Amino acid sequence: MANVSIPAGAVALEGILELPAKPRGVIVFSHGSGSGRHSPRNRYVAAELAKAGFATLLLDLLTPEEDEDTDNRFDIPLLTERLGDAVRFAERDARTRHLPIGLFGASTGAACALRVAAAMPQAVRAVVSRGGRPDLAGRSALRAVKAPVLLIVGAEDHGVIELNESAREELTGCASELDLVPRATHLFEEPGTLEAVASLAAAWFTRHLPAPKP
Repeated sequence: MANVSIPAGAVALEGILELPAKPRGVIVFSHGSGSGRHSPRNRYVAAELAKAGFATLLLDLLTPEEDEDTDNRFDIPLLTERLGDAVRFAERDARTRHLPIGLFGASTGAACALRVAAAMPQAVRAVVSRGGRPDLAGRSALRAVKAPVLLIVGAEDHGVIELNESAREELTGCASELDLVPRATHLFEEPGTLEAVASLAAAWFTRHLPAPKP
């Protein structure tokens, strides 16, 4: 595990890079509003992805000062720009530049992940959304996504299920699936539900990320 500093315009974003032996890809996390690299749920998923052979990059998309303004937590254009900076970091860093890149987005972070996937089709090779709001990416971005997309939603997360179903209909340029986790609500706090998310995500990235460059 290594602490990293990611250039993002006039600021630097703090992140945690986890590198298992012989990683098969690197998964960059796009957190939801008010969440960062210390999110227990995303750290759990990252640990499970590491067990499956993936490097993971957890980061704060906002500086501590920016996070004090709660409006910034819902500024999808700003957060999308920052996530793009993180992807460029993964493309250039000697530890990860040979690895295919996947994105794991949660809540509003899923919209940012899909916007970045639409804007950087050569870099982003697969996307997973957990309890996400892909609809907030916008129709044009959704239709521009080329990377395979997995939308994971709690089966009891009513309202969000319908938003994901509508968003999936707009994902016309890529393979996509919607998976409902039984008994789960929005935060996947029910026993066994977050484990199901991690398993689904690992299987999706294993299936869709190409082999690392030699």
